[in-house]
Amino acid sequence: MRHTWRWFGPVDKVTVRDAAQAGAEGIVSALHHIPTGAVWPADEIEKRHDQIRSGGLFWDVVESVPVSEDIKTQTGDWREHVTNWQESLRRLSASGIRTVCYNFMPVLDWTRTDLRWETRHGAKAMRFDLTDFIAFDIHILKRPGAAGDYPERLQDEAAKRFSTLDDARIAALGKNIGAGLPGSADGYTLAQLLEKLRTYHGIDRARLQANLIDFLTEVVPVAEEVGINICAHPDDPPWPLLGLPRILSTEDDYAHMLAQVDSRANGVTLCSGSLGARADNDLAAIATRFADRIHFVHLRNVTRDDDSLPCSFFEDEHLEGGTDMVAVIAALLTEEKRRKAEGREDHQIPMRPDHGQEILDDLSRGAQPGYPAIGRSKGLAELRGIERALSHAQYGLRL
Repeated sequence: MRHTWRWFGPVDKVTVRDAAQAGAEGIVSALHHIPTGAVWPADEIEKRHDQIRSGGLFWDVVESVPVSEDIKTQTGDWREHVTNWQESLRRLSASGIRTVCYNFMPVLDWTRTDLRWETRHGAKAMRFDLTDFIAFDIHILKRPGAAGDYPERLQDEAAKRFSTLDDARIAALGKNIGAGLPGSADGYTLAQLLEKLRTYHGIDRARLQANLIDFLTEVVPVAEEVGINICAHPDDPPWPLLGLPRILSTEDDYAHMLAQVDSRANGVTLCSGSLGARADNDLAAIATRFADRIHFVHLRNVTRDDDSLPCSFFEDEHLEGGTDMVAVIAALLTEEKRRKAEGREDHQIPMRPDHGQEILDDLSRGAQPGYPAIGRSKGLAELRGIERALSHAQYGLRL
């Protein structure tokens, strides 16, 4: 695999040189300052390339070109936004980019109740606490009809939890859950979040799936034409939130998407952490089934409080948690070997150590939540060690 590292641009407190010292071979980045729905300017794309090259690495993967809410709901300026998305692909291809990640999660990107939850040994990790989330939904956001989405037992637990929350914790929940895309300065107030949720009234799971397929039907031919692989990131967490449908949460969800737009350019971002929050997702099996369409990989691990759906979980160390990371990496290396034998230019799959716990000096650096320097360095070293052992000519598995 090609080892990459997410970098949020010059504002990132973890630099490109830090990434190079950690062992990264390439950078994953995006133009977070360009408004969602707009065409990415060619000079801004080249400027980002220059910034990354000056740190000693190259821009390998775009994560992400955001898909607007207009596109997801097929309202407002959605047709113009699709045209602009197509043009951004053309400009990125002209600059040398070959992989573009995106997501189709309505309103919220990855959602956590805690951005710096303290683990057993004092590290800081991101956490989704189901009881806190339900307390937020029913008692803080006060979403109409929210209580009906949860069984009575969970409603009672959430009411008790809410009664213990002070003003600071209530404010923190609003800020954490209402955060925008990673790397962006966007976010929602409670009133703004409620208004965004209203735009999805009448849009159920089937309708959102159809809107995704319509989007892909328009953009995949352009991706094919310009030599870019686009890859959909899974829902995080992989179940409905705030009354919103989720459509990329399971193996069957991806099978539907890939079958409806059957092109190698239409692919998967395999995120072991997002999918791993569901006990019924077998990550090694998913990696094997969709191997030919996996264009980008996020490797991280989560520990679930239990195997219910939905559930609480936290982001554990990369080799801990519920995902068998050795089995997942073995499946990916097997696919790389197959691609190389076919002579495919994309035989090396870009991978990044996704998220990471804040440890040691990370605790005082104040980097983007989930993206510390040392915690990700540790994760990359562990993942690279598995890869090296599995592919060793004498001692490794016969992949």
